Amino acid sequence: MKLLKIMLVPFVSLLVTGCEKVITADLKTAAPRLVVDASIDWVKSTTGNEQKIVLSTTAGYYNSEFPSVSGAVITVTNTTNTVFNFVETPGTGQYICSNFIPVIGQTYNLKIVLNGETYTASETFTPVSKIEDNIDQNNKGGEAGDEIEITFYYQDDANQKNSYLNSINQPHSVFPELEVEDDEHTNGNLNQESYSHEKLKTGDRVDIKLYGISKNYYNYMFKLIVASGNDGNPFPTIPSAVRGNIINQTNSKNYAFGYFRLAEVATKSYTIK
Repeated sequence: MKLLKIMLVPFVSLLVTGCEKVITADLKTAAPRLVVDASIDWVKSTTGNEQKIVLSTTAGYYNSEFPSVSGAVITVTNTTNTVFNFVETPGTGQYICSNFIPVIGQTYNLKIVLNGETYTASETFTPVSKIEDNIDQNNKGGEAGDEIEITFYYQDDANQKNSYLNSINQPHSVFPELEVEDDEHTNGNLNQESYSHEKLKTGDRVDIKLYGISKNYYNYMFKLIVASGNDGNPFPTIPSAVRGNIINQTNSKNYAFGYFRLAEVATKSYTIK
C-alpha cells in the first residue's frame, strides 16, 4: 500500500517565520495563471445536484489571498450530451450548478471559456466503499505512544483497481489532513486507517471523508505531495509546479493549474470518548 500524508494548504504559497528577524526578499513574480478547483463530489445518500467550481489565479509569494476570476463560461457535459451550466455568483469566482446529475462510471467533460481561450478536461466518476460503522479508539497513538488514536475501516472492491483520498477534520487543525493510497497490495481486503493527534481529547469530534479517486488523480496528488516536500523524504526533490488534467486548447503555453475530479464520498463522524 502506498500511503502519503499532506496538510491541505494552498500549495502555491509558503509561510516562513523566524525567531528573531523576518527578512523579506525582493522576489520576481511570474505572470498569474488560472487555477481551477473543479472537485465534483457526490456524498453517499445525497442527490449530488449541488456542485461548485472555483476559479482563481496564482499570486505573488507574499500574497495572503488568491484573486478570484469572474466572467468565465463553464459547462460540464456527460456521455448522453446533457449539459450542466455552472453560473457564477457575481464577483466571487464561484460557479454554481444546482441540477447536476452524478452517475458512477460515467465520463464527464469540463469546458471553460475565459478571455477568448478554451480550457478542457475529462474524467470518470469514481465510486467508493462505505466506511464501516465500527471505529476503534485507543490511547497508544503517535510516535511516543501517548496520543488518542482512532481506527476506521472500509472494504476494498476486489473486482477493480481502486485509489482513495482520505480526509480527517478535527478541532485542533486549521485544515483537513489528507492521505492518498491505492490497493496495489491490499486488493479485496478490509482496509484500516488510523489517525492520532497530540491535542485530541474527550468530546472532540473527528470528521472522516473517504473519496474514491481515479488513478490519474492519485498520481497527481502523489506528485503534488512530493513537490511540496511533505512526503517524509529526508532528501526531497526540488519543488516544482505540478500540472493537472486541465488543458488550454487555444494556447498551450498559457496552461492552468488544478484538476477536474469526480468522486463519490463516504463520510463518518466520531466523538472521542
